[in-house]
Amino acid sequence: MDSRGRLVIVGAGGLGRETLDAALAAGLEVAGFVDEHRAGQQVRGLSVLALDSVRVGERYVIGIADPTVRGRLAGELDARGGRAVGLRHPGAIVAPETTMGAGSIVLGGAYVSSNVRTGAHCQVHYNATVGHDTVLGERVSIFPGANVAGAVVCEDSVTVGSGAVVLQGLRLGARCFVGAGAVVTRDVPAGQVVVGVPARRLARG
Repeated sequence: MDSRGRLVIVGAGGLGRETLDAALAAGLEVAGFVDEHRAGQQVRGLSVLALDSVRVGERYVIGIADPTVRGRLAGELDARGGRAVGLRHPGAIVAPETTMGAGSIVLGGAYVSSNVRTGAHCQVHYNATVGHDTVLGERVSIFPGANVAGAVVCEDSVTVGSGAVVLQGLRLGARCFVGAGAVVTRDVPAGQVVVGVPARRLARG
């Protein structure tokens, strides 16, 4: 198969396998996984390759939750001539006038509403929702079952944990982390970890 037609999934862990599920459901042919820690193994019947196996023009999508790791790997793959592509499970809904950045993933049961804009390598996990007019920066992760309301701004590398709720019109600063089940009722500064109902800054011990 020509390298320009191949799709590799970067990361052979749990999210990587869920990404494979989405690719197969969408009828895509997956050439294998790329994972430095598991190179040479077989996962789900596919070979796990080293990073240096990625060819010029090869299509890739990153199935790794950590935004810092995603950013590093995307930089390395792009430098090798890889081409990030988006992936949407056919059981997900992406409304009209929404723009998803290169390398973004939308898993089954997710709903991305009207006029949403995302940067590169964002992830909307299964059964998560993103409301109208929301803006996601690069490498934002919306974990399973989370609900981000309308007109929210998530800056680069924000993570919204499983089952969390972010109320309308708020801003989440770069690299902040919203804990599972939290309800965010006010803006969150960059780099903070917030938990609870209502969400408050996690005290460092």
